[in-house]
Amino acid sequence: MLKKGLLTMLAAGLVLTALFAQKRQVMLDKVIAVVGASSILYSEVQDYATQLVEQRRQEGYTSDRDPMNEALEALMTRKLLYHQGQIDSVQVSETEILSRVEDQVQMMIDQEGSIPALEAKHHMAIFNIREMLHRQMEEQAYAQSMQSEVVNKISVIPGEVEHYYNSIPKDSLPMIAEQYVYAHITKYPKSMTEAKQRTRERLVEMRARVIDGQAKFENLARMYSQDPGTALRGGEMEPSPIASLDPAFGAALEQLREGQISEVVESQYGFHIIQLLDKHGQLYHFRHILLRPSYTADELTESLTMLDSLATLIRADSITFEKAALDHSDDKVSKMNGGIVSNHDILERYQAFDAKLTVTKFLREDFAHFNALDDYNHLVRLKEGEISSSFLTQDILQNQLGKIVKLLRVIPTHEASMAEDYLRLEEMALHAKKERIFDEWLSEKIQGMYVYIDPEFRDGAFENKYWVR
Repeated sequence: MLKKGLLTMLAAGLVLTALFAQKRQVMLDKVIAVVGASSILYSEVQDYATQLVEQRRQEGYTSDRDPMNEALEALMTRKLLYHQGQIDSVQVSETEILSRVEDQVQMMIDQEGSIPALEAKHHMAIFNIREMLHRQMEEQAYAQSMQSEVVNKISVIPGEVEHYYNSIPKDSLPMIAEQYVYAHITKYPKSMTEAKQRTRERLVEMRARVIDGQAKFENLARMYSQDPGTALRGGEMEPSPIASLDPAFGAALEQLREGQISEVVESQYGFHIIQLLDKHGQLYHFRHILLRPSYTADELTESLTMLDSLATLIRADSITFEKAALDHSDDKVSKMNGGIVSNHDILERYQAFDAKLTVTKFLREDFAHFNALDDYNHLVRLKEGEISSSFLTQDILQNQLGKIVKLLRVIPTHEASMAEDYLRLEEMALHAKKERIFDEWLSEKIQGMYVYIDPEFRDGAFENKYWVR
């Protein structure tokens, strides 16, 4: 397994540390490190160490390092990235920072039940809580943006992958866990037209309520929007260029005046109403409410019944799985390839489609990445060549559908090889190269920045030797 180094931890954006450390008694806290103009409190390190241990426990791995030493070095690295990001004038989104602050504040209010209860718990006014959160999140945003500047343009060529593979001792080759190759036949409910119409009507009614002054757009978004990334923010999105949006969504947004609400718009994600807040140059700042079609139990059962009948015919050799997929599956990509499932949808969704990146072998964790844990749960009950009964699931855009799966092949756990596991090895080689280049960059920057570590903590096991000098 690749080490879980600073690069991974910082990119993951762990929960903010020591947000309210100052409420502890001063005699129990002290500054134990300074990087640039930023100090690090003992309580911050203690809180971060606790979070690291909990995160590791949940992810099922351990570290040989002392959690306090690891937390201190991670926080020092974040402080350095923050200051270097300001020096290099890296780009951060103030709107996104403010949105994240409001999300966090709202979550805290919900947990405590009211603003007064939150203020009483932390012994400070809501204004001060927002201000502290903003400082922390701004620091994190600069650190992540600076780190991206250093590593995001790094790539590897085949020769580097081969060199990486050959550099691994034969008795230390990474093990590739069990993988699955499978095919599926998918079926959306026949009543999709009716379900879409019901969804349109719900949004038309919401739009009318906002226009008539009966409700606020942002309140309806918080209550009903099915976009988890924006619902808690009242449907508000970070200012974006039209080119980065779904074409239908962007075309509707482009026609709006400030404050105006669109008619119902259908995109690849579902149905929306959109409110333009303001526009600066090519950046559009807006809110939206997203709804997806939903179905009655009878409508969903109809799809399952059809798939079970199809599975019965396949088992009886009345039709091949490949022919059934071609004739009946609603998955336009896999039906042309005998129903064989690939990561095509993920690559396309994130605008990273490249034929050489297409895979048909999936690790257990891969199923979670493309919202297919239901597939995995049915595949593990099958023998090679067997077909599942029908089941309800969701596609990558969280639309409901029915499905049957056929297990084609199980690839046992094995040592990685260039022939069978090139893409996995390429990912490992790229990760190793990013860590190496980041460590080199970090060493250079540490030597050019003011760093102080309390003598009591200077003997800790720092991964980068330049912290102590």
